[in-house]
Amino acid sequence: MTYQTLEIIEKYDRQVIEIALIEPPANILTKAMMAEIRNFLKDDLNNPNRKIIIFTGAGNHFSFGASVEEHTAEMVDDMLPGFHLMIGDILSHPVPTLAKVSGLCLGGGFELAIACGMIFADEKSKYAVPEIQLGVFPPVAAALLPFLGNGVMAVHMLLSGAKVTAREMQDAGLINHITKGGELDQFVDEYLEQNILPHSASSLRFANRAVRMSINTHYRQHICDLERLYLNELMNSHDAAEGINAFLAKKPPLWKNI
Repeated sequence: MTYQTLEIIEKYDRQVIEIALIEPPANILTKAMMAEIRNFLKDDLNNPNRKIIIFTGAGNHFSFGASVEEHTAEMVDDMLPGFHLMIGDILSHPVPTLAKVSGLCLGGGFELAIACGMIFADEKSKYAVPEIQLGVFPPVAAALLPFLGNGVMAVHMLLSGAKVTAREMQDAGLINHITKGGELDQFVDEYLEQNILPHSASSLRFANRAVRMSINTHYRQHICDLERLYLNELMNSHDAAEGINAFLAKKPPLWKNI
C-alpha cells in the first residue's frame, strides 16, 4: 500500500517496523495522516513476525499535533472521533509500540507518544499539550496522564499549556530512556537487539496484550465521556470558538469567560 503522509521502514528482517510522520517541519496529524496510521495498523495486525512498531517524526521534530484548521466547529465533529479511534488502535494493538521522540512533541503528537508502550527521547526534546491556549483541552491526555500515575503532571500540563523537558517527563515516569543528541537511533537499535528481538513474536504479543489490558479498559471507559464534553459542551462555548479562530487569524484571543 502507498502512503502519502507516512514513511514505512522495515528493519531486522521485518521484525521491526518504523512509521515516520513525513510532513516536516511540524508533522501535523491531519485527518489524512490519522486514516493512514489506522489503515497501516489494521493491515499489519496479523503479521506473525512483527515484534515492535516504532513511531517517529521526520526532520527535527516529532509532531506539533493535530491540525488546528480541523479543530474548527465545521470540522471537529468528524476529526476528533477519528483521532480517538486512532489512539484506541495504538493502545489495543497486540504488537508492542515505541515512540522515538526528538524535538517538539506537542498536542496530538504528545498524545500519540503517550499512547505507545514506551517512549525513548532525545535529551533536548520538549513536550506540551498547549490546547488551553486555544480555549480547548486534549481529551486523550486528560484520560491517559492521570491513569499513568501522573495526576500532578496532568493538571500542570492541561491547565498551563507549558512545555516540559524530557527529564521532567522521565521523572514523572512517562519516558523510558533519554539519550544525548544524535544518539537516539543507535540507542533504540541497541535496546531492541538486547531486549526485544531475542524473544518470540507471538509471546511478545501476549505479554503486550496483558500489560496493556488495564490502560485499554480505562481508555474505553472514559474517552467517550471526554469526547462528548468536548464536542457537546466545550465547542458550544464562546471562548473555544474564539481561541481557535484567533489562532487561525494570527491574533490574540479576546476571552469573554463564557
